[in-house]
Amino acid sequence: MTEAEHILLESDERVVPTLETARRIHARVELRGGPWRHVTVLALIDGCYLAVRTVRAKSVTARYVVDLRFADPAPRLERRIAWRSLAAGATCLALAIFFATREIAVTVALSGGAACALFAAFHLTTETLTLFSANGRARLVAHTGRVGTFRALRQFRARLESHLLLALGARRGSRALHLRDEMREHFRLRSAGALTETEYEDAKRRILATHVPAAAPVPATKVREALSGTARPIVRA
Repeated sequence: MTEAEHILLESDERVVPTLETARRIHARVELRGGPWRHVTVLALIDGCYLAVRTVRAKSVTARYVVDLRFADPAPRLERRIAWRSLAAGATCLALAIFFATREIAVTVALSGGAACALFAAFHLTTETLTLFSANGRARLVAHTGRVGTFRALRQFRARLESHLLLALGARRGSRALHLRDEMREHFRLRSAGALTETEYEDAKRRILATHVPAAAPVPATKVREALSGTARPIVRA
């Protein structure tokens, strides 16, 4: 019989704090979104928890809490530069300089085009903060804002990374217990609306693939015997 382990996700229910019931708020930041005009509020509460709230059009669209013990201790910061608009602005500016002493009208038009293109490049450039789960690789936090988001995150990011390291040390030592806890955390986040059904299933598959030990390799001689049909029969007394 194949050895298997049953994980009851609903058992051992934990009391997860919220931003309103937290005993202590260690750090808090409010991040403005880009062209979508949304606001993401992040707060480190009660040591190992991150409260997330997203507001769009003055209404809360997402509210949940992440247990940092099951998060990747290295948040991802990514800047996407609008290279096409930047290149168009630089080209128009170079042409404006070239025609500066020849055609005034052309110079003015090119200067206006350069200003518009550079303005668009500034507003289309985005900075994104993403926090993934450790083994499930599910996106626990994802905020995209304009230029200046990283600057607003500077102090909070340092506190977040220190709390992630503390949470890493608070994980349970037993692999089976940590597997159960991590599965339950993803199940809880799905129930809270932080993960979609597809994200939850993908994360669950990755967690199981990470924790289930690989089968021992079959010796090459056994493979050749099986293919050639020369394997010895097993005789039981």
